[in-house]
Amino acid sequence: MASFRRAATALVLAFQLHLLFSLSNAHNITKILAKDPEFSTFNHYLSATHLADEINRRQTITVLAVDNSAMSSILSKGYSLYTIRNILSLHVLVDYFGAKKLHQITDGSTSTASMFQSTGSATGTSGYVNITDIKGGKVAFGVKDDDSKLTAHYVKSIFEKAYNISVLHISQVLTSPEAEAPTASPSDLILTTILEKQGCKAFSDILKSTGADKTFQETVDGGLTVFCPSDTAVGKFMPKFKALSAANKTALVLYHGMPVYQSLQMLRAGNGAVSSLATEGDNKFDFTIQNDGEEVTLETDVVTAKIMGTLKDQEPLIIYKIDKVLLPREIYKAVKAAAPAPKSSKHKPKNAVADGPSADAPADDDGEVADDKNDSVSVMTNRWNTIVTAFVGICFGVWLM
Repeated sequence: MASFRRAATALVLAFQLHLLFSLSNAHNITKILAKDPEFSTFNHYLSATHLADEINRRQTITVLAVDNSAMSSILSKGYSLYTIRNILSLHVLVDYFGAKKLHQITDGSTSTASMFQSTGSATGTSGYVNITDIKGGKVAFGVKDDDSKLTAHYVKSIFEKAYNISVLHISQVLTSPEAEAPTASPSDLILTTILEKQGCKAFSDILKSTGADKTFQETVDGGLTVFCPSDTAVGKFMPKFKALSAANKTALVLYHGMPVYQSLQMLRAGNGAVSSLATEGDNKFDFTIQNDGEEVTLETDVVTAKIMGTLKDQEPLIIYKIDKVLLPREIYKAVKAAAPAPKSSKHKPKNAVADGPSADAPADDDGEVADDKNDSVSVMTNRWNTIVTAFVGICFGVWLM
């Protein structure tokens, strides 16, 4: 009995330590910079552009802060808030550089990605920042596509938590022609045009053919996340798409959008079911976001799609490319319920044509994916039930001792 209680106490303590460790890794860039008034303008614009939220969500980050005097050099040019976001995102490095590390750079120089690069806003390597340890112990910074000019230098360390977050004061604003380029506000962005330019013309075409593009466009200002299947994926799916009813075509397309902005870091931060633009009343039309390290997948119970990359990230709009068309289980289930005919054999010829309502059902291979997945879930559930039952039995036996 005593040993059981000691084991239980150890488990509770371990959980508390894990929770404490998780909390200890949290940081708040707004509070860090608020301690020094000379960074108040930089701090304000990190919040206004929502970069502060992105910084706080990341576990490894370096912020290159500039003082109020340096910030006036870009504010005097009358840039839009969206352009200022691009410029400031060059000051957020997605790696850790403390003061000590700056003077220990291999070969004296390195290039690292900024948030401007990692979010897909930059083209090529224009979102990379060069860091060079120059003579006299000084460290200089410059944007890679700006003729590799080292336009700013290290002044001092503001805050450091080893390998978690580093906030460094640099002398000048880092910028580039691409970052300063006029950036349209979200309401001025034409979603279908962006999709076509980013290799998603096939998906753009079915958006317009169903009229769903209007719903997507009207949602942008309030926050919109789009999951765009590649042209190859849409091309393979088109025979099945053409067999759907008009209502199901629209629902399936709307299923590829979420009425909220979700950055890649936000998607990686948690697993669970999310609603889509097709969600309405009893029609859930939700899917599950799962992440495993750097990989993020979308699971519908019929198909699992993987995020291949970010095509556009301009809050409140973000567009991802995925490797498969998302198939809602609501359409599949509704069709199955409406078709009283016996379940067809899995060996049904591929060229067989479905009659009546069953034409809306996904092809047999999609049905098999769903069945296989359900079987796997059932097996895993049974295994867990067995393990839990055995554990409870052992605990109860020890308790009785």
